[in-house]
Amino acid sequence: MTQPQWYLVQCKPRHAFRAEEHLANQGFECFLPSHRVKRKHRDKYRLVTEPLFPHYLFIRLDDESNWGVIRSTRGVAQVVTFNGVPKPVPDDIIEGLRQHCALLNGAEPEPLFRAGDRVVITKGAFRELEAVVHATKGEERVVLLLNLLNQPQQIEVPTHALSRSD
Repeated sequence: MTQPQWYLVQCKPRHAFRAEEHLANQGFECFLPSHRVKRKHRDKYRLVTEPLFPHYLFIRLDDESNWGVIRSTRGVAQVVTFNGVPKPVPDDIIEGLRQHCALLNGAEPEPLFRAGDRVVITKGAFRELEAVVHATKGEERVVLLLNLLNQPQQIEVPTHALSRSD
């Protein structure tokens, strides 16, 4: 198995956030460079989050990953290729983009868990069960996808009751 690398994914128009969410729900590590801008909506200005590169996001995976699953994900148009071969994006470019986005957005602290992270519940009724982070709710709570009776179920758990899965 090779070391995971970043690749560029083209999204359908206005579906970058949806594609990121669906890829993360499948367990893929994604990065969607975005920034907050003021937009006028019904005579009021609102702060909205927009992709830095409309229609594109980055996904981290290894050469042996199933590319078909990525291409068939809701919101994804295609994996960007050169001569039919996906070309990895260097890690230092991704890190530079992360720093640039942090500067644009006022550098908020890193969350403990992100959507798509695999975790183990350490406290409560679901102790020792593995789950996938679906969403964060502030700094102290997360929504998990837990497989119960072969059905994905959403549960809300405090972050202190979780640890990262190895």
